[in-house]
Amino acid sequence: IPLLFGMDVIHGYETIFPIPLGLSCTWDMAAIEKSARIAAIEASADGISWTFSPMVDISRDPRWGRVSEGSGEDPFLGGAIAQAMVYGYQGANLQDQLRRNDEIMACVKHFALYGAGEAGRDYNTVDMSRNRMFNEFMYPYEAAVEAGVGSVMASFNEIDGIPATGNKWLLSDLLRGQWGFEGFVVTDFTGIAEMIEHGVGDLQTVSALALNAGVDMDMVSEGFVGTLMKSIKEGKVRMGTLNTACRRILEAKYKLGLFDNPYKYCDVNRPKRDIFTKEHRDAARKIASESFVLLKNAPLAAQKTAAPVLPLKKQGTVAVIGPLGNTRSNMPGTWS
Repeated sequence: IPLLFGMDVIHGYETIFPIPLGLSCTWDMAAIEKSARIAAIEASADGISWTFSPMVDISRDPRWGRVSEGSGEDPFLGGAIAQAMVYGYQGANLQDQLRRNDEIMACVKHFALYGAGEAGRDYNTVDMSRNRMFNEFMYPYEAAVEAGVGSVMASFNEIDGIPATGNKWLLSDLLRGQWGFEGFVVTDFTGIAEMIEHGVGDLQTVSALALNAGVDMDMVSEGFVGTLMKSIKEGKVRMGTLNTACRRILEAKYKLGLFDNPYKYCDVNRPKRDIFTKEHRDAARKIASESFVLLKNAPLAAQKTAAPVLPLKKQGTVAVIGPLGNTRSNMPGTWS
């Protein structure tokens, strides 16, 4: 059985693009799709076949620290960007996705409502009406499903008092039943173990809850590996449920072509040819230039004239100052 290598390729791999919030400021879906396309080309050249992106959580609370990884607070714009990112990673033709060795599987996250945690606190409870939920938050996830996204990552937060990682209504009834999602569901980092902190039960209990709810892959918690055999013997999990989860992951590897060629993403000639090329850097520079936002084009206080900041005169010197003015380590953004 071939291995599936995943990585957080969020806004570029080696060639870095603006953070997702910055990309959203371009309002240019073709440019955003191209950024994901270049990221897929570069990541796949290094053997990566799966990215934990796009993050499409709508958030309207600036206290939540991960707003930088999303696309803002508008669900329609968020949905358009979600589709552009999926097409960039997986391929724009729904009938022909993931055939090439420079296309990688996307993973839309965090399902669902991760950006709506109370008081902007990460992992916190989400409590809202279904009306607001579907009008303001759900569309970008659904848009990614419509674009053929291969995988979905469950979120840490509670919804209606039930952690999303163990929420059957969310992962089975809505995602698969209503939206017709056919890929696999993975937890977030230690997502199953995190349910213990919500008071749901011990590792065996929450692992069984997650699998029965519709989770197919356990990231890091090792609850599936360590407890499912016991849960099956005790009748807490049906063998058919476990087989379904395994089948979904195997199907993803078939779609990626890994059973035909386990080394599809292992061409030793590609890294030098495809990573951090001049073409990619030029594209990143152009897209970055479209993402800059000046909130108010007013005269500077230090200026003696009433001229606004823009347009800049083609003379003199422009200084880039501040803690991020010359810091290589922060170039990857919040993933530094």
